[in-house]
Amino acid sequence: MRPLPGGSPVSDVVMPGDDVYDDLRRIYNSLHDQHPALIVRVAETSDVARALELARVAGHEVAVRGGGHSIAGHGSTEGGLLIDLAGLDHIDIDARGQVARVGAGVTAGRLTAASCRQDLVVPLGDSPDVGVGGITLGGGIGWLSRKLGLTLDSLESAEVVTADGRVVTASEGDHSDLFWAIRGGGGNFGVVTEFRYRLHPIGAIVGGLLALPASTDVLLGIIELAAAAPDELGIISLVTRLPPLGFVPPEAHGRPAVLISLVWCGDQGEGDRQVDRFRALAPPLVDLVQPRRYPEMYAMLAEVPTSITNITSSFLADELDEAAVDVIIRSVSDAAARPDVLTGVEVRVLGGAINRVSETATAFAHRRRNIICSVVAAGFNRSEARPHRLWVTSVTDQLGYLTKGAYVNFLDAADQHRLEEVYPEQTRRRLADVKMRYDPDNLFHRNLNIRPVVDG
Repeated sequence: MRPLPGGSPVSDVVMPGDDVYDDLRRIYNSLHDQHPALIVRVAETSDVARALELARVAGHEVAVRGGGHSIAGHGSTEGGLLIDLAGLDHIDIDARGQVARVGAGVTAGRLTAASCRQDLVVPLGDSPDVGVGGITLGGGIGWLSRKLGLTLDSLESAEVVTADGRVVTASEGDHSDLFWAIRGGGGNFGVVTEFRYRLHPIGAIVGGLLALPASTDVLLGIIELAAAAPDELGIISLVTRLPPLGFVPPEAHGRPAVLISLVWCGDQGEGDRQVDRFRALAPPLVDLVQPRRYPEMYAMLAEVPTSITNITSSFLADELDEAAVDVIIRSVSDAAARPDVLTGVEVRVLGGAINRVSETATAFAHRRRNIICSVVAAGFNRSEARPHRLWVTSVTDQLGYLTKGAYVNFLDAADQHRLEEVYPEQTRRRLADVKMRYDPDNLFHRNLNIRPVVDG
């Protein structure tokens, strides 16, 4: 380790051969085993500008890592310069004003734990290890989205270091074009070093895990109930073989099931009634739904590995019809059963507050879609990736007739060709124009890349 030239005293540069190099270069999706030439651990915003200057002088590709959870592996680079934002870890809660200033190195779990001590929350995702930067810049879909909107809908401003090293504040009133673009356009436009979020009141919830036997009727019933439920109910369903984790009874290990994680953020009595409707679909195999504090939802996922191989193919849809649900149930039931490998199909029912924002208000344009469906294989040995990729591709191809768009945070490294699915033409043109103004040389291209164009 060595100091960053001109950087703050606690910033440093890590290179191959340093004791901490291998630990620092690893990211969530271990399929992407990349080796940066330099890892710059920044401690303040000015360090980011100096790191970008160092990359320009040396001709290095630039990658940026917050939580490192990019499925596509964009949070690292082979032979380039990796800016590690983990040191930007401050959380400042203004409970009276209901706002939070949050460094880009903070994870969803840390922010949720801090804000919920004041009975306030930012609507984030369903993994505590995801960085706030990646989820916010791409969208942010989680248990509270139907009630409070996407994560980016709670963003009031952001501090951004642009490609030329300027530090700007993007908001509705200042650099509004950039503020529009970073809400859904990903990391294409600069390095966000701080987020200012609007906080929302939250008290005790009804939440937890509920597993029902996998069948076409059960999954159709779950989707129907979730879509018809009040906005206070958020549902994420995973059709899979139940893993050998502590919360699963031994007799249910390996059994095809629909594993539901749910949150009700409203009156407890009504929450109990809503959950009972799901319990009535079939005798539960697992039932851990109860009143609890919201951060406990993340604590329930403590057994999930923080680094794992992952192949995901995802799409947005208006519906999952009976034929599609049949494909999902059959494919998961027929998949090879190994306790160390997850094969499954995740279904998230959208709607509610997501839909009530204009499709042109942010770069997240798919406000009217009702379903996000993700086909996943994870936890296998890297040498065994091919059959799992074939399984994911086969299931996705069978469901492809329903595709009405894609969500940037759930795309794989090979999905650059799906740019038009993520961003409709009008959105794409507007993003490219903003890209031209803030990053004309496409320095920030480790992402689903928006290429710069000249106005007109």
